[in-house]
Amino acid sequence: MKIVITGATGQLGSELYELLINDTEKECYFLDRKQLPLDQILLIQDILAMYQPDLIIHAGAYTAVDKAEEDCETANLVNHLACEEIAQYCRLHGAKLIAISTDYVFDGNAAIPLPEDAPTAPINVYGQTKLAGEQAIQKWYPEAVIIRTSWVYSAYGKNFVKTMCRLMAEREEVNVINDQIGSPTYAKDLAIAILKIADATEWIPGIYHYSNEGETSWYDFAVAIRDFRSFDCQVKPIPTIAYPTPAQRPKYSLLDKAKIKAVYDVVVPEWKESLAKMLTKEIEK
Repeated sequence: MKIVITGATGQLGSELYELLINDTEKECYFLDRKQLPLDQILLIQDILAMYQPDLIIHAGAYTAVDKAEEDCETANLVNHLACEEIAQYCRLHGAKLIAISTDYVFDGNAAIPLPEDAPTAPINVYGQTKLAGEQAIQKWYPEAVIIRTSWVYSAYGKNFVKTMCRLMAEREEVNVINDQIGSPTYAKDLAIAILKIADATEWIPGIYHYSNEGETSWYDFAVAIRDFRSFDCQVKPIPTIAYPTPAQRPKYSLLDKAKIKAVYDVVVPEWKESLAKMLTKEIEK
């Protein structure tokens, strides 16, 4: 199987690289923003044609949530129009597509874990462009698998876990929001789930949700990081209103994972278990 992975140097792309680099049964091409500039949409199909993939794992995205409020044109190019080009390529050439989306397609006003058919109503530019990307994929290539995920972290790249580790090592006290609820996603777990879908004997397209099991707030997530690493730092809970940002965040974005578990028999680890694995790996690095 010949696979193209976009967003190769991101958190998910890096975890996929680690899992696939020694896989002799797969011919993998990891494309970063230089090799596949997702903001230059007229080049995308020609570049993909050079590799002739059987499967595209589209992990690349514009993920600077606050910056997207001002740079909405680039966010739309990368998160929406690039998806349209990739979906059209797959339709023309019969390649399979697994595309990564986000919990930010929801407004955050739910009170129970969100199933795939829950109403979408993004409250920021990032979420709006990611939803537009989903819709473009479903329009041009309904045979695709779209995976929505949330609160992604990894030993690679920039993320909440690594930021907290740095701040807690430097400071006696950190303030963390306690009224946004969801579940973290260890990018390695998501990468394993993606490859299980890629290797499945039956391809069943559609939208799926994936995050680690359990429910938490950013505050409780930070406390767990502190306790695991034994930082001597006080974590103080604050409401969202006390930490204004250019882009609004969903207050509640816990994802229901029943579908991906039932259809593809994906095992979803509990978030604290996965956090411990990532932090142990980070210490070793």
